[in-house]
Amino acid sequence: MTLLIVLFGLLLLLVLIVKKISPMLALLIVSIVTGLLLGMSPGKVMTTIASGIGSTLGSMVMVLALGAMLGKLIEESGSSKKIVFILIRLFGIKNIQWAILLTGLLVGIPLFYNAGFVVLVPLIFAIASTTRLPLLYLALPMAASLSVTHGFLPPHPGPLAIASIFKADVGIILIYGLILTIPVAIAGGIILPRIILKNNLSAVSPLEFLPEEEKLLPSGFRSFITALLPVFLIIAGTAGTFFIRSEAIQPLFVFMADPTVALLTAVLLSIIILKIPIAKAMDYSADGLKGVAMIILIIAAGGAFKQVLIDSGVGDTVKEFSARFDLSPLFLGWLIAALIRVTLGSATVAGLTAAGIVLPLVGSGVSAELMVLSIGAGSLMFSHVNDAGFWMFKEYFNLSLKQTFGTWTIMESLVSVLGLLGVLLINQFL
Repeated sequence: MTLLIVLFGLLLLLVLIVKKISPMLALLIVSIVTGLLLGMSPGKVMTTIASGIGSTLGSMVMVLALGAMLGKLIEESGSSKKIVFILIRLFGIKNIQWAILLTGLLVGIPLFYNAGFVVLVPLIFAIASTTRLPLLYLALPMAASLSVTHGFLPPHPGPLAIASIFKADVGIILIYGLILTIPVAIAGGIILPRIILKNNLSAVSPLEFLPEEEKLLPSGFRSFITALLPVFLIIAGTAGTFFIRSEAIQPLFVFMADPTVALLTAVLLSIIILKIPIAKAMDYSADGLKGVAMIILIIAAGGAFKQVLIDSGVGDTVKEFSARFDLSPLFLGWLIAALIRVTLGSATVAGLTAAGIVLPLVGSGVSAELMVLSIGAGSLMFSHVNDAGFWMFKEYFNLSLKQTFGTWTIMESLVSVLGLLGVLLINQFL
């Protein structure tokens, strides 16, 4: 009966989102209804919702805010465009897909998916108009790289929020995530488009685009440093805590690996390195925060739903169910996230909801960090008409629905399945 009530809650969430209700409001409504149906008192439901919001946002709201600020500073300064120009020059036209893939990974780490997509799309058109290569041949490497960073790498909202729920180490997630990201992105962004183009999938005519003069952009060194600084700090701090056992020095590495510290340091140094006037930097930062405000509220509401599922004992029911059928917890986490993603469309909502359901499975031999990545992979599965990313890809590149399903949806599904296989492979070596 418990699982049927949860299923009803998910169906109600789907109906509300289909009716164009804000995901934040939909999640709050479903949290209340599901809690009451599961036998919780009204007072307990509201206390649980408040607890879920606080526990979810408490450890990550500043990370999301600082990540948005850093991304906007990098975008407005022209650093992301400079990275593109350098990589194209290094790789050459023959290997242009690899240049775009690496650009997407570098830009995708500090920028949220939508921001990275908007920043890179004009450059894809510029490359297409210059090289006369098919647009999809260039668009899929960009989309694949942005998708894997969105699903696997903090400080993106999904992985970060799930890490907070599982109390997982963000530095370890970043290391494992980078191990997964490169081969999965290559499969989805390099190999897949070459197969698709062999099947004679037509591409639209590229548009003319004149990029900014490269001389007006920041230097390559400053661009790369600012984009990769938070990743470097988190990985260096995490590695230091593993390999350096000195009681005097280790706290410094723990401090460095903290995502809030890493991103705050990156924001402050970016303003200095990129020579952005303080007033402009604060304006850019405010714009970045506006872009992430709704994401934060959705994550907060997702945290509320997660807590209702936990406090009502749904997780224990799922634990018994998985034990009965001898399912791998990592596979189960991926499967639940994938089913919710296909049903609801939002990768972030899918990840948060799945995390609340499978939380009791974490621990006792199951790596919290790998569970984060498994759910992150599941949250990318089979993007279709209920996902904003589907429509962004379709409209920006002027594709038909059939072409979008045949490119974007296949790419997202491939990334999801390969992500799961990669997680299971890493788990064999732990």
